[in-house]
Amino acid sequence: MKGLFITGTDTDIGKTVVTTGLLHCFRKKDINAIAMKPIQTGGEWVSGKLTAPDLNFSKRFVEMDISFQESVLMNPYCYEPACSPHLAGALSNNSPDIKHIVKSLQLISKTRDFVLVEGAGGIMVPLNMNHLMLDLMKAVNFPIVLVARTGLGTINHTMLSIKCLQRSGLKIVGIVFCNTKQIRDEDRFIVEDNIKTIEHFTKVNILGVIDYIEDIENRTDEFKKIVEKQFLNNKTWKNLNNEL
Repeated sequence: MKGLFITGTDTDIGKTVVTTGLLHCFRKKDINAIAMKPIQTGGEWVSGKLTAPDLNFSKRFVEMDISFQESVLMNPYCYEPACSPHLAGALSNNSPDIKHIVKSLQLISKTRDFVLVEGAGGIMVPLNMNHLMLDLMKAVNFPIVLVARTGLGTINHTMLSIKCLQRSGLKIVGIVFCNTKQIRDEDRFIVEDNIKTIEHFTKVNILGVIDYIEDIENRTDEFKKIVEKQFLNNKTWKNLNNEL
């Protein structure tokens, strides 16, 4: 199996945007890649079926044929409540099981060359009363892309996340900073310094910075141009290509 595990320093941090952007860029390079969301909370009902909104977002931006079997494997656990996986699983009497997720990943890897696995919430989010998201990341053992915000507080959150990943023996490919809201011009100097400071202290590659895109659902072409600029430049693509 080959792939990347996309995690974040928090929830609603931009993991889905980054996963979708990476998926688009890998496929643009003719790599048979697919996205996987092992655990989705806050599921949305579509045509009478509970579905993963994060995967629905990716499918709208990246045109690709997906079989019914693959669609099932892409999202082994989907819950309606928008809460932590351990609570959503307990409420439905169907808690996430790491072995089942890894088996689904193994099966989907038979039809695809590369899998982008998007986590739920942050690194230390409980999956059940025995395991954390970190345990799933270790079981999958894919290199990590960490998604972080750029604003105030990100230095502490990002550096703690990196320290946790490194102590767990996981390889970090790099950090993607994602602005989930518009950055004021007068705050740009803070954003720029935050990124430089994190890079200085962690020595981890900065893979890109994705600015906030208002009404992103209707600006597909602009989104694709932005992620291509961030991920397909020579430096970043070299880091990503090393994982293929």
